[in-house]
Amino acid sequence: MAEVIFDHVTRIYPGNDKPSVDDLNLDIKDGEFLVLVGPSGCGKSTTLRMLAGLEEVNKGRILIGGKDVTTMQPKDRDIAMVFQNYALYPHMTVADNMGFALKIAGTPKDEIRKRVEKAAEILDLTEFLDRKPKALSGGQRQRVAMGRAIVREPKVFLMDEPLSNLDAKLRVQTRTQIAALQRQLGVTTLYVTHDQTEALTMGDRIAVIKLGVLQQVGAPTELYDRPANVFVAGFIGSPSMNLNTHPVVNGKAQIGADTMDLPKEALDKLTPEDHNQIVVGFRPEDASLATPDETNAFSLKVVNVEDLGSDGYIYGNIITDDSPAEQSTVMSDQNKLTTIRVNPRVLPKAGDTVKIKVNPAKMHLFAPSTELRLN
Repeated sequence: MAEVIFDHVTRIYPGNDKPSVDDLNLDIKDGEFLVLVGPSGCGKSTTLRMLAGLEEVNKGRILIGGKDVTTMQPKDRDIAMVFQNYALYPHMTVADNMGFALKIAGTPKDEIRKRVEKAAEILDLTEFLDRKPKALSGGQRQRVAMGRAIVREPKVFLMDEPLSNLDAKLRVQTRTQIAALQRQLGVTTLYVTHDQTEALTMGDRIAVIKLGVLQQVGAPTELYDRPANVFVAGFIGSPSMNLNTHPVVNGKAQIGADTMDLPKEALDKLTPEDHNQIVVGFRPEDASLATPDETNAFSLKVVNVEDLGSDGYIYGNIITDDSPAEQSTVMSDQNKLTTIRVNPRVLPKAGDTVKIKVNPAKMHLFAPSTELRLN
């Protein structure tokens, strides 16, 4: 099969002075499922399109299986692409749609039929081969688009947000199918999405990109447990990590009238540019309710509660002394509220003030000036 290498790849669109993808170095191993994730407009699809040969590379080079394909025509790269909008021919049957690329390439009819039937069997589409796309559901159409890629037997699969047109339940179902299918076929795959749940559940590794710059690459657990910077910390995980800037006083984070111990190894890495402040991050599941007189805990004014049966979530404002540093929540899904996961049987009420303690081993600390990880 094929290893894919992006070697210092840059793409600047005409009329732009800022690169859409900036000096990208990325290595996708042979047979690996790599998910490229990031917010809208960060350069994910541009990266995919450069690999497909649909966008020009301004600097650097792209290699597939050790071969430089930077200036090669898309048709010569031995890749297959699955799009967001299926891109099926409405007048053709499912079988004809799936075999069309092979027909154009002059593959014998019986070989086409054999490959189409094999792909249909893998994708559970055998009974639909004689139907037209309009007689299929969204999920079935997406599987036909997958089938069209599979019959090509390419070196690399490229998938550009293939699940974004499906409803929530179907998305979960198709997500598992695609991941299982990729492992079965063992084809090197670059999968682009803005949905970090998809990234965490599907990828062997995840690459997080922001404004065209690669932030971190690693296994899902690595990005979840040890995010390299504030952006990755806030982007990966749902609900997202709580991130707040607090003053450092006598080696502790000052949170209103309360303080929280900080590890010396992190404090030693702070610089004068950090102005004696630190970004403290913790995931909702790594904090819990504390007793009112407990030390090393902070006060939270509860604004909203959610009882999900198996889980409970409280959303609230950290009670601080209103200093500007403490008011700056760096990133949060919940309108700048702090989120804590609690036992749904002991949910406080909205309006209550509760004490919260954070598991010190699960705390994430960052420098405000660079936003890079300290611990």
